Amino acid sequence: MESNLRQIEALIRAVPDFPQPGVVFRDITPLLADAGGFARCIDALAEPWQGSGVQAVCGIESRGFIFGAALAQKLHAGFVPLRKPNKLPPPVVSVDYALEYGKDRLEARNDALRPGERVLIVDDVLATGGTLDAACRLVETLGAVRVGASVVIELEALQGRHRLPGNTPLHALLRY
Repeated sequence: MESNLRQIEALIRAVPDFPQPGVVFRDITPLLADAGGFARCIDALAEPWQGSGVQAVCGIESRGFIFGAALAQKLHAGFVPLRKPNKLPPPVVSVDYALEYGKDRLEARNDALRPGERVLIVDDVLATGGTLDAACRLVETLGAVRVGASVVIELEALQGRHRLPGNTPLHALLRY
């Protein structure tokens, strides 16, 4: 597993001072472009959830769709996109959340998940935790059960994992 993580990490490009000075952006596009690396990433994301009874994977717009859909297929589960506002036809259920400067919203179809359905939430990066927390609340609003959350990258200095509901297991492949 450790050698797989090193191979995955080697495919993530660090871009200093993007989108602003002092920020190191983690570019996942080289990972996505490498078939073997992407397959290893999906295998590593799936590993802790094998046998956990995941019935649906919810991917957060937009890059969470990429990892979430592939992970759903690997886990033999359905895929549910959690979208930004006004992207889904009604009726939808929505949850608002705070951004650094403003607010945003996540939405899902009101029938996207069944009550009691076992759900894994997936995104590419966990930064401040606002979006992932909103996804957890949206899954709860739909009556489903959170099995956990998976991200490719966790930016530890931003302490986003502390915003998640206390009983949400989090699997992060890489931590910076």
